[in-house]
Amino acid sequence: MATLAQPAGPFALGTFSAPDGEPFPGLLVEDRVLDLSTALDRAPSGVRAVVERWEETLPVLHTLAADTALGWRPLEGLRVHAPLEPRQIFQSGANYRQHVIDLEVAHRSPDDPRTVEEARAEIAAVMDRRAAEDLPYVFIGLPSAITGPYDDVVLPSWAEQPDWELELAVVIAKSAHRVPVEEALEYVAGYTIANDLTDRATVFRRDMKAIGTDWLRSKNAPGFTPLGPWLVPAGSIADTGDLRVTLKLNGETMQDESTKDMLFGVARLVSYISQTAQLLPGDLVLTGSPAGNGIHWGRLLRDGDVMEGSITGLGVQRTRCTAEESA
Repeated sequence: MATLAQPAGPFALGTFSAPDGEPFPGLLVEDRVLDLSTALDRAPSGVRAVVERWEETLPVLHTLAADTALGWRPLEGLRVHAPLEPRQIFQSGANYRQHVIDLEVAHRSPDDPRTVEEARAEIAAVMDRRAAEDLPYVFIGLPSAITGPYDDVVLPSWAEQPDWELELAVVIAKSAHRVPVEEALEYVAGYTIANDLTDRATVFRRDMKAIGTDWLRSKNAPGFTPLGPWLVPAGSIADTGDLRVTLKLNGETMQDESTKDMLFGVARLVSYISQTAQLLPGDLVLTGSPAGNGIHWGRLLRDGDVMEGSITGLGVQRTRCTAEESA
C-alpha cells in the first residue's frame, strides 16, 4: 500500500476491511479508524448510508472524532477500499481551460494557416466566452467501473490507448433537483479523488462519426475509475477553486495544475446537472481533468506502470497497471 497522506480537517470517511473481513464504513482520524457500523445508531451498512443522513450525522462524527476512548483500531493492517458506492456518476468533460487549448492546438488541421501562438490565442478566447456564456459538458459513468485507491487497474486487451485523467470528485449530500448555483454547495457532503481512465482509441465512433463520442466503451471498463482514498467533508476544504491536482507516472510528474483552471466550478456543475437529473445522496460529480494527459505527452499506459494521484487535502491514491491476461 502507498504511504497514506493525511487528509485535511479533523477526520475523513473511508471504507476499510481487515484481512479476510467484510468491508465496513470507518471514521479516519490520523492513523486510527473507528468502525461506524457499531459506533453510530441505526448502524450504517456503508459510507453511502452515512451520507444519506449527512446533516444529522455530521455533528456526531465530530464528537466521535474527538473521543479517544472509543474502540479505535490502527489503520495499518486494514485494506482501504473506494470510500463509497455511488448510485450515479456524472462526469464533466473539457472543463480545464489549458487542457482544452492544448488538445485543440494538437489536433488542428495540417492546412491551418495560423501559427501555434495565433491558434492558442483564438482558442483561449473561445474558452473564456464558453466559461462566461455556455453550459458545462456532462456525461454519465457506471459505478461498476470504480475500484479502490490502491488496487491494480487491469488494462483490457482491446484498449489501444489507455490514458489517465485525475479529477476532483464531488460527493452529493442530499437529493438535488433544479438547484440554483447560489445554493448548490449546500448539497455537497465532501470531496474525494477519482482517476477517470480513458481509452483514447475508442472515444469517437469510427463507424458512425455523426453520433460522436462513445463513453461506454472508452471509460467504463471494470476498474477504470480508481476512487479515494477518503471522503473529506466539505467543511475541511476551504476553497475548491484552488486545489492542486497532481498525477505522477512512475515517479514523473505528468499532471500538475490548480483547479483555478476549471471553466465551470463545483457549484455551476452541480446546479447544471440538477436542472435535468435528480442527484442522490452519495452520487459523484467528476469535475474534469487538467492538462497533462498521456495523449499530450505521447506516452500512454502500459503493463507495470504506477500512477500516483494527489489533490490538496484529499490524500494520495496509488494504482498499478496490469495487462489483461490472454484467454
